[in-house]
Amino acid sequence: MIKRAAAAAIGGALAVAAVPAVLGAVGFTGAGIAASSLAAKMMSAAAVANGGGVAAGSLVATLQSVGAAGLSTSSNILLGSVGSAFGALLGGAKRSPPSPPPGGPRTEGEQPGENVSQVEPPKPPHGPEKHEK
Repeated sequence: MIKRAAAAAIGGALAVAAVPAVLGAVGFTGAGIAASSLAAKMMSAAAVANGGGVAAGSLVATLQSVGAAGLSTSSNILLGSVGSAFGALLGGAKRSPPSPPPGGPRTEGEQPGENVSQVEPPKPPHGPEKHEK
């Protein structure tokens, strides 16, 4: 149980810490959008699509806001909760051994049907048959 709790804590912390780092890496910085970055390309595409300006509330505008000001407390709590749940899910996952094949376990080198008893069909009686009336 401690392993799952530790994984949840790590998952939550990583999720909260990763957002600013990832946004900064793609060009949404505290000083604005970095030149020649993926963020600059996104902003350019959004501006062209909207006739010269970036629409308020668009993905680019939201990411620019988060990159400049950071996430709000409620967003950090939500992100941390989701990261914790995901970390607990991954950290607590137990791998079960593979189930045996149908018909029970087989020894190495054994072919399917090798140990299946072969029932022979009944043989006809030898000699002439006598029927009683």
